[in-house]
Amino acid sequence: MRLGNLREGPSSGRPAGRAGRLVSLVAELARFGTVGAVAFVVNWSLFNLLVFGPGQLLGPHPTRARILASCVATVVAWLGNRYWTFRRQRQAQPLKEFIAFALVNLGGIAIEAVVQFVAAWPMGYHGSKLAMNLAFLIGTALGTLFRYLMYKFTVFTQQPTAGETR
Repeated sequence: MRLGNLREGPSSGRPAGRAGRLVSLVAELARFGTVGAVAFVVNWSLFNLLVFGPGQLLGPHPTRARILASCVATVVAWLGNRYWTFRRQRQAQPLKEFIAFALVNLGGIAIEAVVQFVAAWPMGYHGSKLAMNLAFLIGTALGTLFRYLMYKFTVFTQQPTAGETR
């Protein structure tokens, strides 16, 4: 039995059936959420350091800060997702996989940056810590949903062979 990229039954060591698929999906989402939380902390911390930290290096440019912080967090997320969340579905060619992962993340970063830009400029909240961080959270939520679906169905798609324990 299969649900997306998840395998169940005797050869995988997981229970078969609907309950097994649900347990597998919940476990995968928990791993994805944990990796995402770590990447979020990296992203959010770097964003705030660049915009509001000493010297406010990118203070007048919150969209640029968001993009830079997101790029650093992308590398952190790829490592965590490749070697933990989707370890059984990772591709044999890490470079090819990273390129696909990076392209998906460009879409996620674009979603986040558009939300940040709209809050900062058309809405006029670029000087407000609260508004900038709220826009950060909204952009992250929308970008996260996009990323999970794209990772699952376009990036981490390699099917393990029977008995494989990557």
